[in-house]
Amino acid sequence: MALLFRTLLAALLSGSISALAAPTFQPAQALPPGHWVDHGDALCDVAAATADYLARGNAYDPAAIHGGTTAWLRTPPERIRATLDFVCAVQAEDARLGRPSRLADPAFVQQHFELLRWQPDRARAAQLASGKPLLQNLPAERLLMTKYYVRVASGSEQPSPATPHALYGLPHDEAQLTLDEADALGSAITRFQFGKQAIVAQETNPATASAMAQRAPPLIWLSRADLEGALLQGTAVVEGANGQKRYFNVHRNNGIAYDRTQKPEEQERYWFFKEVPGVLGYGKDADYKIRVQPLVTVAGDIFQLGLGRLVLLRTEEAGQPTYRLNVMADTGGAFHDNLYQLDWLSGYYRDWAGYHAANRHIGDYADAWLLLKRE
Repeated sequence: MALLFRTLLAALLSGSISALAAPTFQPAQALPPGHWVDHGDALCDVAAATADYLARGNAYDPAAIHGGTTAWLRTPPERIRATLDFVCAVQAEDARLGRPSRLADPAFVQQHFELLRWQPDRARAAQLASGKPLLQNLPAERLLMTKYYVRVASGSEQPSPATPHALYGLPHDEAQLTLDEADALGSAITRFQFGKQAIVAQETNPATASAMAQRAPPLIWLSRADLEGALLQGTAVVEGANGQKRYFNVHRNNGIAYDRTQKPEEQERYWFFKEVPGVLGYGKDADYKIRVQPLVTVAGDIFQLGLGRLVLLRTEEAGQPTYRLNVMADTGGAFHDNLYQLDWLSGYYRDWAGYHAANRHIGDYADAWLLLKRE
């Protein structure tokens, strides 16, 4: 019995019992001190757009419009939408009265919202931690907070040695089909016949450079680096010589899953794009996606948590604890079965160097809470 006790105690102390490493969502009563950042107008814009999407109902998008799919986190989806509506009501009233946003007031937030402290799925993170120091060092009570950005690219209307790779619109053989109609055809249509490596190889071979352009309309031509940025981030902004911006967002993919064990440039997953009026986040199809804003949007596992969660993050920024409210209005291939990470939309940058210079003072881990308007 003593040996068994010592074995269990050692496992408890080392965290090797998988139950202790599983994600948890526990009620929290008080928030530790920190500086609060106010982006209330942008937060309301994303909240309103997400609430509109949720209003379409579970039958429209059962994978995302729900209140959680696990036994330990289930919320009536109506409460998620009501929380987003409340965010905009508060922001509108504060703006009308000319006062600072109460959404950046910790006393107001704790009074009017229920807080669930989110601790990460360390067991799942450990399975994927090989060669990833940030996962290997994941704290017991904090999420990995990666950051994504909208890439400002240089593009051209025609292919050139500097811009040989296109963002393609939907292939002609499904341009008039709904997503369900096209998916039902499977490998009979262009979209499911090619991986990314085959497409980029075609484009750089003079004998096959126009092969895909005959099957799908090129929307804009990019460098390989800008192509990879667009595929990874899901969005590209191309700034013309006149300073005007064109926005491109992912539309439909080739059905190949994102492989988290491979580098981005080695992936086979490939997206066809659509030109859009602004930066878009999640949506079942390109015909109805959520318009998002930097600094108030996070991507996460909406498949387990449900779309539209209001998330409070506390990070270190230049060493100072800093709070930010965000809406979970986006996702990606890396967020299937991922309850240890959130991806924060940090802004618009031309390249990694610009992104790094603007965000290097922000830490890699965050305390996180899910917020719901009190009933």
